[in-house]
This record gives sequence, C-alpha cells and structure tokens, in this order.
Amino acid sequence: MNAGLYEARHSFVWTHGADMLPLLAPTPGERILDLGCGPGQLTARIAEAGAHVVGIDSSPDMIGQARQNYPSLEFKLADATQFEFAEPLDAVFSNAVLHWIPEADAVVRNIAAALKPGGRFVAEFGGKRNVQALLAAARTVLQARGLEYRNPWYFPSVAEYATVLERHGFEVRAAWHFDRPTPLDEGDDAMDDWIRTFGGVVLATAPKDEWPHIVRAMIDLLRPELFRNGRWQMDYVRLRVNAELRRDLPG
Repeated sequence: MNAGLYEARHSFVWTHGADMLPLLAPTPGERILDLGCGPGQLTARIAEAGAHVVGIDSSPDMIGQARQNYPSLEFKLADATQFEFAEPLDAVFSNAVLHWIPEADAVVRNIAAALKPGGRFVAEFGGKRNVQALLAAARTVLQARGLEYRNPWYFPSVAEYATVLERHGFEVRAAWHFDRPTPLDEGDDAMDDWIRTFGGVVLATAPKDEWPHIVRAMIDLLRPELFRNGRWQMDYVRLRVNAELRRDLPG
C-alpha cells in the first residue's frame, strides 16, 4: 500500500477512527499498543493523553511515514500475529486493520498474550457486508473474463468475532455492527484511487496488464450505486468491539 497516497487521499480512515479514543480512554502512564498504526495519526492522539504508546505495522512504507510524521514516538515494523513485548500492556487499540488479516485466531491469541489481566482491547474494522458492492463488481468482472474471484478480507459478524475473542480469554463488554457510508475525496477518479490503494488484493488472480481494464469495468458497474451527487461513496460496514482480558478469573 502506498503510504503517500493513503495519507493524501484517505484521511477518513483515521478521522473516523478518532471517535474510538473515548472508548479506549487512555490515561497517563499506561502502556498501549496501536496495532496497525499506519502513518501514526491515532498513535499521536493516544500519546497526547500521556500514555506510553508504541505503534506497529507490517508495512515498511507506513512505518517510515509514521516515523517521519512523529519522530518523538516509537514505531516498529512487526506482524500482528507475532509481536512481543517484554512487559505486559494495559491496552491494545486497532483501527481499520484487522480485516486485512484472515488469521483472526492468531491475532487475538497474540493480543491476549501481550496484555496484562484486565487489559483492554478496543478495535474497529470491516464487518459483515463491508464493501459488498465493490466485491460483487469484482466477482462479476473477473468471472466474465474466466478469472478466479476471491475475497481476501476478513469481515466477520458480531457473533463470529465474539466467539474468537471468548476463545482466547476475552470478555466482550460491548460490540457494534453498523453501516457507515463514507464519501471519498471529490473527483471522478476517487474510486480508481480507492481501488489502487486498497483493492488491488481483490485483483490478485488477474494479470497485471489487465488491471486497468478490470478497474474500468468495475467502476462502470459501481457508478449507479455508489456515485451520488457528483461524488463517490463507499458502502462501509464496520464492526467495533470493546473487550477485556479475563483469563485470570475462574470459569
């Protein structure tokens, strides 16, 4: 993912994520992980509360951008399924990341291992039905060309994800599954930018030289549903969870 394009044209990702910070409620001195920090905007917001925060991301480009944006904060290149900390954390925060990692059990197991008993896990990511129109367009265009369609993302329901959390010792304190139609930047090319930034994984089964034609065909299918009043809008559906690690309690 291109960090520069992501930061320049997709600021809605961290703008919407900022309203989770009251749910996280960071306090001075807490040790908090921002899991999948991207360019670091929300990591910096958590640090403003006085918490000792570390941002991790699996993208060298994103970590490089975060370090450039916030040189006084700590950012590490790390995988969500394999990170380790010498001392247990008070909380783990994650925004718009976990739908990129189908290995949900491995991620949650790792988060549980990093938290102290009673530690908090606050996250939001794509939920069931997220970008449904885009996936339907991709399936139609790819299959019409004799290519395999795959959904590479993980978009669970509340029940599906709560089951994963409980399996690894979390108590789900609250969960929300909600529609969030999200306007993209102005301009007719905004959907093309979104697909180039986020949606290339959907086209992985297609030869690269066919991508421009596939994207144009997808945009033609999406226009009647997602282009409104001269602006593109994504059919986002989000899953937000607030959970507490309770492995210290019997039963």
